[in-house]
This record gives sequence, C-alpha cells and structure tokens, in this order.
Amino acid sequence: MQPLSPVLSEARRIVIKVGSSLVTNEGRGLDEQAVGQWCRQMAALVREGREIIMVSSGAIAEGMKRLGWARRPHAVHELQAAAAVGQMGLAQMYERQLVSHGLGSAQVLLTHADLADRERYLNARSTLLTLLGHGVLPVINENDTVVTHEIRFGDNDTLGALVANLVDADLLIILTDQKGLYTADPRHDPAAEFVHEAQAGDAGLERMAGGAGSGIGTGGMITKVLAAKRAAGSGASTVIAWGREPDALLRLARGERIGTLLVAPTRRHHARKQWMLDHLQLQGSVRIDAGAAAKLRDEGKSLLPIGMTAVQGQFARGDVIAILDEGGAELARGLANYSSAEARLLCRKPSAEIAATLGYAVEPEMVHRDNLALLD
Repeated sequence: MQPLSPVLSEARRIVIKVGSSLVTNEGRGLDEQAVGQWCRQMAALVREGREIIMVSSGAIAEGMKRLGWARRPHAVHELQAAAAVGQMGLAQMYERQLVSHGLGSAQVLLTHADLADRERYLNARSTLLTLLGHGVLPVINENDTVVTHEIRFGDNDTLGALVANLVDADLLIILTDQKGLYTADPRHDPAAEFVHEAQAGDAGLERMAGGAGSGIGTGGMITKVLAAKRAAGSGASTVIAWGREPDALLRLARGERIGTLLVAPTRRHHARKQWMLDHLQLQGSVRIDAGAAAKLRDEGKSLLPIGMTAVQGQFARGDVIAILDEGGAELARGLANYSSAEARLLCRKPSAEIAATLGYAVEPEMVHRDNLALLD
C-alpha cells in the first residue's frame, strides 16, 4: 500500500465533480443509490469540519430519459429543454439524500458569463462561501437552459475546475467511470500503465488522455486533465477516480491514494497572492490609517471601510486595487467589494452604516482577508 498523501488528508475545502454516466447509471435514469452513497460520505466529511461543494452533471441525461430520447440531441434548444426537465429531478434527488444525512442543500446554476464578469464572479463566490458558512452543501450545475454553444462550459469537468478557482479550493475530486489516467488507452494498448501521481499541467498528460468515454457525457479523460491544469492555476490539486469505488471520498480525505493524483505545483494561498501581485496596471487605490494597517499587517484581518481615509482612481467591484498606508506606500493588494464611487462614501464609516449610506450592503468589508495579499 502506498503511503498516505498530505495533499489529500490536509485538504479542507473540496470540490467534488461527478459525471452524467455515473449520476444516471449510463443514461438509464437517476441512480439514487449511488448518489445516496456520495451524499453519505460528503455529510461525514462536513461533520469532520471540511467544506464540500458538489458539481453534478446529469440534468440533460435525466431530461432525455423523461422525454424518451435515446440519443443526446445536438440542437441547442433541445439540450436546453432536456436540461429544464431533468434539473427538477436532479435537485430533488440531492436534496432528499442530503437531508436524510442531516445536511442542508442549495441548487446553484452557473454560466460562463457568471465567472467571466468580475462583479458576478464575486457575487457567486460570496454566495457559495455564505452557504458553506451556514453548513449548507451547494450542488452546482451549468445553467443549460440559457447557455448557447458559444458561452457554455462544454463539460462539467471545466465547471468543476472553475468552481475550484472561484472558492480557492484545496482539492478537486473528479469522479468518473474510469479508474484514472493511463499512459495510453488501455482498451487498445495492453502496455498502458496506470498513472498514480503526476504534476498538473505536465504537457505529457494531455498526450496520454483519450477522447469521450460514452455517449451520455460530453467529456473524456482529456477534459479532466485540462480541468486539473486549470484548477492548479489557483493552487488546487486534482484527483481523478472511479466513482463507484467503495467509500472513495472518505478514503481520499484520509490520504489514501485512489485513482490519479495530479498535484498543483503551487499551493493555493501562494497562487492567489501571486495572481494579485502580478497585476501591473491597477485601476485605483485606497489609503488607510495606522490602525487599519496594523490589523492587516500584524493580525491578518480584512480591510473595513472605517479604516479608509481616501480613495484614488476609478475602479469597479471586483477590480484589484492597491492598499496604501498613511505615508502612501503600498502595503497590500486586494479585490474591492465596492466601486471607487461607493468607497468614497464609505470612508471612515463603520460596517454597520454601509446599508444606510449606500441603500444596500454587499459585504461588511472593503476587502476580505481571503482576497488580500500583503506585499513582502
């Protein structure tokens, strides 16, 4: 038996993606028994103090069954119709199973546009983190009822990676109908060797990956390898494992090496910090007093409006801004929760007065500590 992996056992925030062929038992209909097993394991992980987000395919496949379609359609309007029909059953099944294990659930439907737009990106992130904070497990799917071929994610492997980026996950687990990644297609090459561990983003991995494995899903091993590469951009490692492996989620969380582990070369905190520090052209800045500077520098706190003394430039919610100390030296960078116009109104105001000042309150902080990088 291989030694336990700290990359797995130390992961606290985990995104789990499960494909259509598993959720719908190869298109035969929603497999409530299998989903129930995953929900049981996820509930156990939440009780351990882990934060879990599920990205689940299956709406279109379930809609196809309910509409009596034997083959996946190509027309966008038919895919959208199937998704609308199937999403009802998918959400009900997850809610039923999660409640039976004492866990609340929430349905979240996303499109590419939600994550491409900085303000909508932050809104989605805030919603998901709020749900996790309340002990609710979000179940995410692509909003297939409104997307088109030009803007859709194309497969939920990509969506899983984007969600991992969105919430700064430690680990992305992709459950599939394959054991993991091989050096070649084992169905055609008897010399193919199983890949137990590699570095995410390694160019050789893409050459190893094959095409789509079934007519139910839209992905294949190549989309999983590319998803791991994308997730690694924010410091999340990825596991590709067989979804019907007994207690796979619990065993992975203990550090057991199941499937293929693709390790991110950079851990998530450093990756996010580097991304913010690499912004060469900032749209603006806020100046803060000595007390706020000490809170940021010495205690790792968020930046609250009451600590701001001045705002420079023009920026929107979601932009990376500079945070300057009293002398004008750059102390940190972070993602603004409020625009420059809003920030000017909030200077020296306590968080409790944000709603009264603006007529609404998006967040209590100007920059949350999770979205803040101190300069060395």
